[in-house]
Amino acid sequence: MYRVFEALDELVAIVEEARGVPMTAGCVVPRGDVLELLDDVRDAIPSELDDAQDVLDHRDKLVGDARANAEKTVSSANAEATSTVENARDDADRILSDAKAQADRMVAEARAHADQLVEDAEAEAERTVTDGRREYEAVTGRARAEADRMIESGQASYEHSVAEGTAEQARLVSQTEVVQSAHAESARVIDAAHAESDRMRSECDLYVDTKLAEFEEFLTGTVRSVGRGRQQLRTGSGVPDYQDDDRRSERRR
Repeated sequence: MYRVFEALDELVAIVEEARGVPMTAGCVVPRGDVLELLDDVRDAIPSELDDAQDVLDHRDKLVGDARANAEKTVSSANAEATSTVENARDDADRILSDAKAQADRMVAEARAHADQLVEDAEAEAERTVTDGRREYEAVTGRARAEADRMIESGQASYEHSVAEGTAEQARLVSQTEVVQSAHAESARVIDAAHAESDRMRSECDLYVDTKLAEFEEFLTGTVRSVGRGRQQLRTGSGVPDYQDDDRRSERRR
């Protein structure tokens, strides 16, 4: 390696001492000496430099291969990313379509259930009204029958009392000494019969009024139950339990 630097120094000395060419920047050097020094330099350069050049050449090849592989990898990654995005978009569209179909199905089922609840509520309300009308007619019939019976009983008692009073009056009239007493007793009996008839009629009226008041309370509870059922249907809380209201009405009765 020392010979390389020595030969280079001699080359520099030859160039510096060479005669210049007039009108130019060139010079005249001895070709044989220069070539001999260059051969010495070539011979003195160690083989590691050639190996280093080979390494540099191989490095350039490796860099080129690495760049090509990187470009190929990037291109493959871009293609895979594009495919992944497309697949994700397809999956998202499919999931969205399935969710929409599920939502439509649930809405249809909810609407059908609501319609069924409304139909059941209307049927229950109609049944309740029918039962209330039947109960009203039964109570009214019983009250009317009881009133007729009490009126007939009062009328019979009145007629019986009048007949007894008349007979007693006739008997007392035949006895002159007790005529005044007979008139008084007859008037008392007739008044008592009228009072008894009025009392029985009042009791009959009170009985009928009581039954009608109970039925009015029952109908009011039924109307409130129907109103609550309609309100619960509108708010979506389901069909009301009318049986509880019926049981409460039965307890009040």
